[in-house]
Amino acid sequence: MFAQGTKDARIVPIATDCYSICIVLHCLLTMNGIAAFLMAIVLILGHLLTPVPIAHAALPKQSAIKDAKVLLRNALPIDNPAIRNIQHNLEGMPKQANLKRWGTLQKEVEQILAVVNQNPNPLISAIPEPRRSQAEQDLQALQQSLQELQTAIANKNRNSIKPLSEQAVEIVGQLESAMVAQFPFTIPEDYSRLPQLKGRAIAEVVTEKGSFQITLDGYSAPINAGQFADLVQQGFYDGLTFNRADESYYLQTGDPEGSADGYIDPSTGKLRTVPMEIRVPQQVQPIYGHNLDEVGLTYTLPVLPFSAYGTVAMAHPANDNNGGSSQFFIYLFESDLTPAGLNLMDGNYSVFGYVTQGQEVLYKLRLGDRIESIKLISGAENLVNATPKATTPDPNDALIILPASAILEIRNIS
Repeated sequence: MFAQGTKDARIVPIATDCYSICIVLHCLLTMNGIAAFLMAIVLILGHLLTPVPIAHAALPKQSAIKDAKVLLRNALPIDNPAIRNIQHNLEGMPKQANLKRWGTLQKEVEQILAVVNQNPNPLISAIPEPRRSQAEQDLQALQQSLQELQTAIANKNRNSIKPLSEQAVEIVGQLESAMVAQFPFTIPEDYSRLPQLKGRAIAEVVTEKGSFQITLDGYSAPINAGQFADLVQQGFYDGLTFNRADESYYLQTGDPEGSADGYIDPSTGKLRTVPMEIRVPQQVQPIYGHNLDEVGLTYTLPVLPFSAYGTVAMAHPANDNNGGSSQFFIYLFESDLTPAGLNLMDGNYSVFGYVTQGQEVLYKLRLGDRIESIKLISGAENLVNATPKATTPDPNDALIILPASAILEIRNIS
């Protein structure tokens, strides 16, 4: 359902250059004097004047974000410049430390501490009242973490900057999550009856070679994340194997036994499918039913791109963007060779989460390896329109059949 053999379009300009050079050399070697020179000039000018699609040849303006946790923080539907500035400064500190920019680091941590200690109102006021007590505790933990970071910067302890800044930004992420007051948009009517994940959840995948966790992003892909979460709650994936795999590219699972390629809804007896669902920057609601090429956004980078090792997306038939059901894949390819926004994946598949813990297990998994279980360990309360669980009859409620003599005796007593 997922694999495609199309070559990356970014190879085209390089191939064209090589071809032109070969033609020029051929002319110079096979023709004489002025004729060869003029033919070479014509070919070179013709090549230079031929328009090459810039988007195919260009690299991204900035490096792709490979950290799944950073991508998930950026995807939160909040608008709070103060907390976003703190987040981005902390995320950039390991790089600044590697470059030994101690003055810049000292200035940044002082600015963050000034906001947290002296002017925390823009942070606290953005959090709904029921969550503020926890937020205040998180803010105190952030203050302590920042002080430890400030000491490490003052001592130019480069090895401590990364773990301390990551510890601080984890707390910032908790504050950002608390700022989401409600689900930010209305699900389109066509999909309103499908399971939906209206928020975040974490699924723990236990395999025969170890376990890992997937953070599901229902803010960016509520229908696809909801479909996956609903099937997890039913135990659909327990016992299945990875039915397609390339150890340096992807792992795919979710193909049930039998002739069906996906999940058969017990209420209808039919295959339950989910639409293409891709959220782009500056839009709260995802684009439904179409890939980005079909809506004129070919080279737009989705909010959840295929730039992190362990990207999780819904598989679908090659000829049907809206035919995804139960099969999903985990992207393993390193993004250096397929930059975000310029590869064959972004905009063509619905990403609904990332592996955020236990990525090392992915390196071990192969075709045929078994999933022992997948369970939601947090966020199950965000799943709506879930499929009712099948109930097992209670043997204590079984119908008791009395013999006719006993029935007559009861009637005589009454």
